[in-house]
Amino acid sequence: MNPWPSNQELLDAEDGRRASGAVVSGRSGRPLKPLPDDALILIPTRNAVLFPGALSPVTVGRASSIAAAQEAVKHDRRVGFLLQRDPEQTDVAPEDLRWVGTVGQIVRYMTAGEEVHHLVVQGQSRFRVLEFLEGWPFLVARVAFVEQPEEEGSEIEARFLQLKEKAVEAIQLLPNVPDELAGVVQAVDSPAALADIVANLLDVKVEEKQEVLETFDLKRRLDRVLDLLGARVEVLRLSREIGEKTKKEFDERQREHVLREQLRQIHKELGDNEETAAELEELGKAIDEAGMPEDTAKHARKEFKRLQRMGENSGESSMLRTYLEWLTELPWKDEDAKSIDIAAARRVLDDDHYGLEKIKRRVLEHLAVRKLAPNGKSPILCFVGPPGVGKTSLGQSIAKATGRPFQRVALGGVHDEAEIRGHRRTYIGALPGNIIQALKRAGSRQAVLMLDEIDKLGAGGFHGDPGSAMLEVLDPEQNARFRDNYLGVDFDLSKVLFIATANQLDTIPGPLRDRMEIIQLPGYTEAEKFEIAKRYLVQRQLDANGLKPEQASVTEDALRSIVRDYTREAGVRNLEREVGSVLRRVAMQVAEGEAGPITIDTPDLHGILGAVRFDNEIALRTGVPGVATGLAWTPVGGDILFIEANKVAGSGKLILTGQLGDVMKESAQAALTLAKTWVGRKLDDVDIHVHVPAGATPKDGPSAGVAMFLALASLLTDRPIRADVAMTGEISLRGLVLPIGGVKEKTLAALRAGITTVMLPRRNARDLDDVPAEAREKLKFVFLDRVEDAVRTAIEGLPEAEEAVTVA
Repeated sequence: MNPWPSNQELLDAEDGRRASGAVVSGRSGRPLKPLPDDALILIPTRNAVLFPGALSPVTVGRASSIAAAQEAVKHDRRVGFLLQRDPEQTDVAPEDLRWVGTVGQIVRYMTAGEEVHHLVVQGQSRFRVLEFLEGWPFLVARVAFVEQPEEEGSEIEARFLQLKEKAVEAIQLLPNVPDELAGVVQAVDSPAALADIVANLLDVKVEEKQEVLETFDLKRRLDRVLDLLGARVEVLRLSREIGEKTKKEFDERQREHVLREQLRQIHKELGDNEETAAELEELGKAIDEAGMPEDTAKHARKEFKRLQRMGENSGESSMLRTYLEWLTELPWKDEDAKSIDIAAARRVLDDDHYGLEKIKRRVLEHLAVRKLAPNGKSPILCFVGPPGVGKTSLGQSIAKATGRPFQRVALGGVHDEAEIRGHRRTYIGALPGNIIQALKRAGSRQAVLMLDEIDKLGAGGFHGDPGSAMLEVLDPEQNARFRDNYLGVDFDLSKVLFIATANQLDTIPGPLRDRMEIIQLPGYTEAEKFEIAKRYLVQRQLDANGLKPEQASVTEDALRSIVRDYTREAGVRNLEREVGSVLRRVAMQVAEGEAGPITIDTPDLHGILGAVRFDNEIALRTGVPGVATGLAWTPVGGDILFIEANKVAGSGKLILTGQLGDVMKESAQAALTLAKTWVGRKLDDVDIHVHVPAGATPKDGPSAGVAMFLALASLLTDRPIRADVAMTGEISLRGLVLPIGGVKEKTLAALRAGITTVMLPRRNARDLDDVPAEAREKLKFVFLDRVEDAVRTAIEGLPEAEEAVTVA
């Protein structure tokens, strides 16, 4: 007995439901007019194309489609299936349909509710619509059936065999397909039937299936199906390869997971906790993601495997873990070159620093070169100048202008090579050197690294020579493979922008100095200090003391007085300190409730800062014979130096005091000999005493020769030296004036001290290009060839006095 109801029984059940109140379109109880013999009931399909010979399920839900299916089943009529042009359209007209379709017989009709009915249809043949008819609650049309006679020939046969081969291959590539399907395909002996069966099974767009259905020429149809099937076979083949690879990787991961689970159980039995295993797993992941070079990554993985084999209580375990953590936290990955805006960098430098045009120009030149050649080597800059002239802050501005992170490495007092290159891992508490530590803090290999106080590196000794260790760091030809003793692997420093600072060059070893580009920052003029105080220092100290601009202000006259009367330095560090003292007094007044704004003027400075600290003592000290004003260079900038000479009854001895060095003593002896020659006297009955004040400060150098000679000439002629004249230069026994160094620093010192005329060796005239324009405008420069030129300029009242040879 058949357990499934027949199509007629299902329709009778529909009639029963309709009698109880349900209504089905097309089955209203009124008899339909009979269909013409050449007419065909049509059902539109949204996303399905029926092929001849194929048994296909069809789901209908529209009232007209349900009525059409029921009418066909009731009268055992065939049904034509046409594809809609727009699958979203519900009410379709003839123009909304393709006019070529497949006629089929409904072999099974099933209902799943009032709105959804399921059909199983056996496709029979193609047809073409000739004319649509009206008068039925469903689509009806006169059609012409397309006959498909069997064609023969070698071309058809070749295509038929190739299609059969491809179809079998596709079936074998498909997952979960019964083996019998390949046998069914092999058993088909009709090329047309095989083309329709394969087209029906292909997973392609319905438009492509409809194109095959509308292709009546068998050869062209076989070619089209072969093209579609070939593309699907390639997709299936790639899909299988990907699936096999994925399965293999999954099997490997599963195996690894099982092994790790067993290892975890072993560690658990041994007393190792799960947190340690999780930390090790995280460390291994960090090694893979660190972006290390291939040889470094290989070394790190080897060390990591050693760590995994060690027990948690092993003494070496913690050291090895720390080492691997250092490796993973360093910036190994290559970074994209940052875009460089020269105009924006110039604005940053101008906003942060007043003056320093030469340094700014050099920095902008570096940025321009870096913009044009991103892979070039970074220069090693060394800023040399006295304290407080802005060397460190200039490095910070360069980092800001270039968009790089900034880190500072203090080298003052470093006497151990390991501070630079790191300790070997054999030592307890070993760490990388300061260079690697700074790059870790920066988090980038394109950082700006400031090597502060490089001139104060300790001398080599038992712990090695840190200055020699710096050679590898600062050599652009070597630092691409810098090897830290702790890391034991190469690290690329070539992208780092190193900036060193120093107060003087004399204490920097020659080979190290040769690797750096020296840029001098000699100091500021009084006008520059005033501008710096007005633009930067006052605002900075207002912020530091919790004041707002509307609560306190310092007049320009007061600032000039602080610069002139309370500070005398090359930089602005003490100037900022004095401005801070003034504003702290204002902060106290504001905190006590005094109403603002409070303005500090020149008369207020005495009550806040005390008495004036620096007087113009030039006139006082040079108003007597035997006193000359010299110019000296010091690590903290230029300074004036008084040379005092006196004579007492004696036996012709030369007495030198003031803690003079050997070179300066020899200059004094040469000056005395030259002075005796100049005055034409032996001086056997007197002793000459030459003293340089500030006796607690050691002094040395040959540049005081001219000043010593003039002091002795003034003493021996009993005529004073002009109070507004300062001098510098080395002398020879022939009376020649030889060139010296530090012209810019000495010139600024003369300007700060109120000097109006500066005498320099003629061969130092070229150094005036480095002197600020303000100093060149306010000072008169006299260039000397011989000591007689200095006598004519500095000592007034001599019978032979006349203008110096060259006055600038």
